[in-house]
Amino acid sequence: MAEFLASVDGKGPVTVRAEAKTAQGRSVFSVHLVRGANPGFRILFYAQQHGDEVSGKDALLYLIREIASKPELLPEDVDLWILPMMNPDGAEAGTRRNASGADLNRDHMALEQPETLALHRLARKIRPHLCVDAHEFSRDSEAWREKGLEKWADITMDGLNNPHFDPELVRAARRWVDEAAAAEAASGHRFQRYWVGGAPPDDEQRHSAMDIDGALNAMGMYGSLSFIIEAAVRHEAKNPSADLGKRVDAYLVLFRRFLSGAGRRSEDRSTVEKARVRALPDFLPADAIWVNPGGTVTLFPAVEVATGKTVTIPTANLMTELAVKRTVPAPLGYAVEPAAASDIGALLERHGIPFETVIVPRPVTAEVSSLLKVEEEFDEVYSRYGGRQIVKRQRPGKIELPPGALWIPLEGEASLRAALVLEPAAMYGLYQYPRFRALVGADGRIPVLRVLRNPGGTAGKN
Repeated sequence: MAEFLASVDGKGPVTVRAEAKTAQGRSVFSVHLVRGANPGFRILFYAQQHGDEVSGKDALLYLIREIASKPELLPEDVDLWILPMMNPDGAEAGTRRNASGADLNRDHMALEQPETLALHRLARKIRPHLCVDAHEFSRDSEAWREKGLEKWADITMDGLNNPHFDPELVRAARRWVDEAAAAEAASGHRFQRYWVGGAPPDDEQRHSAMDIDGALNAMGMYGSLSFIIEAAVRHEAKNPSADLGKRVDAYLVLFRRFLSGAGRRSEDRSTVEKARVRALPDFLPADAIWVNPGGTVTLFPAVEVATGKTVTIPTANLMTELAVKRTVPAPLGYAVEPAAASDIGALLERHGIPFETVIVPRPVTAEVSSLLKVEEEFDEVYSRYGGRQIVKRQRPGKIELPPGALWIPLEGEASLRAALVLEPAAMYGLYQYPRFRALVGADGRIPVLRVLRNPGGTAGKN
């Protein structure tokens, strides 16, 4: 890949540079492709966060080669950025995780890895209107093979879905997902909206996780339309790469459609720009789950391994709607106690979230929270992965922030990121990560305070 990128660097509209170095010294490359003098729509494609998932990366390399040889394939109004291989150490080793043992697609809140940090740094630099994260899923997992079935779709896609996001942005992403099936069918590929879970009818299936420790919604924190795409691979096949060309082609259908705009360019740009100036709501979702209101029965497609025929399995266990279970009143901002200021201040800088350091004591009305426990086991009831925070909020009271504390107001474009990263009451928050859990006091006191409005309407300021 490095040799190929070097061969196209400077050719036509292509510029290649290294955005970061991995733990083993490999480069995380970005490829910038731009043809027009004033492109007004910025797109960011990135792939292979998981080192053993290759088809998205291969599709992006084909796309780069096509545009390098025929620049007219790139619309003049598109400013295209590509990170074809996020995890070169994992790719070289054939492993999901990077050389430090981290799953990059669970690092987008903590940003502890150079690879994910490079992605976020680039996103803040270019402020993309649209982002796509490329993965693969197992078509022939054990639970399905036990039933003589394999998964039906060749490729799946979903859009950003965190309940903090502007509803119009979420709806715009969903339209792209809903319209993808026809485009894939025209090219001979079977498409479903992204889902995870066990085999129907008894096991639960749901759409993409809504949390921001994964890249899908983490890129949405910058006000972007954001998508995840996964192509199907047969891991148990004698040669899992036998259908690689088909997977790459299915990816290219969607990548090219995003580049073309599909008649939505102006509409999408307007939706993104409005979302970026949207004020936070009065209440912040702290917990949300996928549900199936009314127990709607879905005819879920699958493939019989013995016959190769498509069958439909009636199930009421496909969770199709996002439901908010709990909210908290939006604070005026957050304060970080001095003992945690260094670690959390560095995190804020990694996310590009503005803050100030308190110089003289500052009285505020604030709410302290306590971390009761972090649940590490998989939740079978709600089909949720580990790392769930159980937090108790205390009654608000008058507190004096000492010198060295940090003050993070919820204002401006970064307020959404601040709320998503810092909110102590969130079900999936900072304290799922050992580095930040170590900042919690012996009594469970979380070092991030929810600062509320004083009777006079301010947090108090010196």
